[in-house]
Amino acid sequence: MKEWTVVVVGGGYAGIHAVKAVWKQYGGHAEGRKLRLLLLDPNPYHLRKVLLFKPAVGADPITVPWRQILPETAEHVQGKAKHIDAAAKVLEYENAEGQLVRLAYDTLVVSVGSVARETETGLGGIALTGMESAVRIRDTWSRNMQAARAESSAEERRRLLTAAVAGAGITGMETASELAYAMREEAARQGLNPEEIRVHLLNAQDRLFREGSMKASRKLEDELAKCGVSVHHLCKAVREENGCLMLSDGEALPVGLTVWTLGLVPNPAVRGFGLPVTKDGRLIVDECYRVKEARGVYAIGDCAFIVDPDSGEAAGMTCKEAIPQAQRLGKIIAADRNGSEAPRHKQVMEGFTIGLGPGRGITWTRKWGLDIIISGSLSYKIKRFVWDYASMLKS
Repeated sequence: MKEWTVVVVGGGYAGIHAVKAVWKQYGGHAEGRKLRLLLLDPNPYHLRKVLLFKPAVGADPITVPWRQILPETAEHVQGKAKHIDAAAKVLEYENAEGQLVRLAYDTLVVSVGSVARETETGLGGIALTGMESAVRIRDTWSRNMQAARAESSAEERRRLLTAAVAGAGITGMETASELAYAMREEAARQGLNPEEIRVHLLNAQDRLFREGSMKASRKLEDELAKCGVSVHHLCKAVREENGCLMLSDGEALPVGLTVWTLGLVPNPAVRGFGLPVTKDGRLIVDECYRVKEARGVYAIGDCAFIVDPDSGEAAGMTCKEAIPQAQRLGKIIAADRNGSEAPRHKQVMEGFTIGLGPGRGITWTRKWGLDIIISGSLSYKIKRFVWDYASMLKS
């Protein structure tokens, strides 16, 4: 039986749900052809990227073996995509041994996502960009805690027990609240006063969470304060040196640790694929996720510039948007194969769930013109469900 080869490039949230959607649509066979379904990803596991703050505060695992996620007959290929020859339908990738390999495909899904924005050289602190940096963050505040126990100077002890998070997006808020919780817990274990722990969240905007309502912003700030996080608005970090974080207003904040959480940028690898991209490096697609001038190639998630054909609004770079795109893509691919009308992209409902440390969270949505806000343990349960669902740990 002739094979139909579908390759999904990138095993983030969009990618794993795309694999599931294609498999669900065809169940192993497509119009008399055996389905060969491949996932190309450089990691030997699925990385739960939205949980990167977890290894910064503890030992919770945030990786999942591929066999736990992928359909039984789907294959994981370890490698990095380098170039796509759309005319020849060939993907070139670098395998785990550093060799270039050419892989023929019939249908290709690009879902390589985004990467955390790096800081410029010389700014000090640690940018939360991956597993390695997260572990460095944990090691830094743990060493500071040990040093504080032996420190006789009250001023120096306060500095060692102070952390700042530069960047107040959702990652910044979640990181700051988790840091405050973990540092207070550790302080108590080591005989230090947990009330001496200080975590500062630096926000360049005039309020938190500009995606939501003013009411939700105020509620978030109140909940962060309960977690032990002080929010500074209209305040940017400039650089950290010699135990001081220089701020944009000219002030200096004594800190033992600065964590940079500066948001996301499209995966820079996309520019080398040989496909049409926007100025900021996202793949240009139509309302059915078809890549411009590349028959049989689709793109979803953070690496694609997707516009709602009805509202004209561009999709954001979040897993809550990538997952419905992946689910819709399975039906689009099927429609394109049988010549029927394909479903078009639709924006997801307004809504966010933000974790604020163990047992705390804020869930906000807008429905019928009303702001709906859920907080506390129920919101945290919702957030945990979302985290697990995104990594296909809950069906």
